[in-house]
Amino acid sequence: MIRERETMLRKHILKVDPASTPRPEGIDIPAIATVGVSSEAADHPIDNAFDSQRGPGSSRWVAGEQGDQTLVLAFDTPQVVRQISLDVEELDVARQQEVDVSVSCDGGQTYRELLRQEYNFSPPGTTFEREDWAVQEDGITHLRLRIKPDKGGKPCRASITSLTLR
Repeated sequence: MIRERETMLRKHILKVDPASTPRPEGIDIPAIATVGVSSEAADHPIDNAFDSQRGPGSSRWVAGEQGDQTLVLAFDTPQVVRQISLDVEELDVARQQEVDVSVSCDGGQTYRELLRQEYNFSPPGTTFEREDWAVQEDGITHLRLRIKPDKGGKPCRASITSLTLR
């Protein structure tokens, strides 16, 4: 059989941007973001929130000052986020901590709130909380957590055991 002129297939190899592909182990925040925090205790720096330790008894970030705190992740390149996981442990003070999570897609100029969550701690009974939130966010340049350590106004410090993004 004689073939008539064949049209060449037009093609190119697609390069997958690793920043746009959710990873099961989580986004390596220290490798791709600058972390801003309003305060940190010398013995509990913000680094502890991203050290891959999770669960009760893990290392944690503790604010260096009492009162409301802010944590901002400024990504080197826009990110895709499908899940946000947060661990919080409080061993000493009965309190109701509130966290709100917002994202920016315009370099931190404006933020849109994704969720707001409250945690009740009453040591020695309830001391640990883990949240896993499913989200559908593309092109995130900044992720912000605002933390109110106690809605009742007790003098205490905010804390986070781990923050993981996938």
